[in-house]
Amino acid sequence: MDNLSNTFGRPLASSYQDNFQDVASLDNLRKEAQQDEGKALEKVARKFEGIFMQMLLKSMREANAAFETEDSPFSSAGTKMYRDMHDQQMALDLSEQGSLGLADLIVQQLGQKDGNYMPASALRTQGLDLAVSANKIQTAESAPTKQITSSEPADTSSVIKPAIKFDSPQDFVDKLMPYAKKAAQILGGSPSVLIAQAALETGWGQKIVVGKNGDSSFNLFNIKADKRWQGEQASVKTIEFREGVAVRENAKFRSYDNVEQSFNDYVGFIKDSPRYQDAMSKISNPASFLHSLQQAGYATDPNYAKKIIGVLEQVTKLAK
Repeated sequence: MDNLSNTFGRPLASSYQDNFQDVASLDNLRKEAQQDEGKALEKVARKFEGIFMQMLLKSMREANAAFETEDSPFSSAGTKMYRDMHDQQMALDLSEQGSLGLADLIVQQLGQKDGNYMPASALRTQGLDLAVSANKIQTAESAPTKQITSSEPADTSSVIKPAIKFDSPQDFVDKLMPYAKKAAQILGGSPSVLIAQAALETGWGQKIVVGKNGDSSFNLFNIKADKRWQGEQASVKTIEFREGVAVRENAKFRSYDNVEQSFNDYVGFIKDSPRYQDAMSKISNPASFLHSLQQAGYATDPNYAKKIIGVLEQVTKLAK
């Protein structure tokens, strides 16, 4: 029995904790979480992936039931019982191998160990607009400056841009409202909508993309940097939905010197791009604007507009 293996060539788990019938393992996880949250998170994520795998197998079995016949020896109650037990154990074994990769995504998102990792809401498509024009960008007084005394380009790789910190959602709204009002006035929309979108994109300012030096990109709307973007860039890991499937990718995002540049670029990105003209025509209606923005390809998240509308309710209360 020591050499017993499952259908995938992997030795069956011999420990009691790897058995699908082990109810006590949940209690062990609670105790372990008190000692090592990171390790416990990994195990919980595996458990969750295992449950999800069980649901997949169960759905496939139910779909196949239409082809079963009552007189078949494989349709007996006893056979189905052992088959279900096998499926549950197989789902557990597959999750331990990380077959779906779902557990890794959960650990990466909830563990927050990687400072360059973006939440699942940061789902951008390539922008189609040109680089923001110079007359739309004004450098904030607090931004660092460097005197250029020769014809050579300035070396900004070693310059650390001052970061902006947000202590709470209220602080996020208060600090961004002046910039949002200016941007909304140009676009003809509501400043609260812009803040709600930025809140979703950055987790209320806690997950702003950072550059290679660890300095903030000030990219509040997670606009990607395509070949037409001539400014600084920041490369991070993100999640994109490709044909309804979440896929991890490395993406390059635009980097700014301050918050004002981020809002100014967003204005140009939405106002001047042909793909967002339908959204611009509906900007006076927040829900219609956001749904049109999503349909135009601003985000690949199928629930993008719905999520922002949910955040907008909280922003509206905080802005009073």
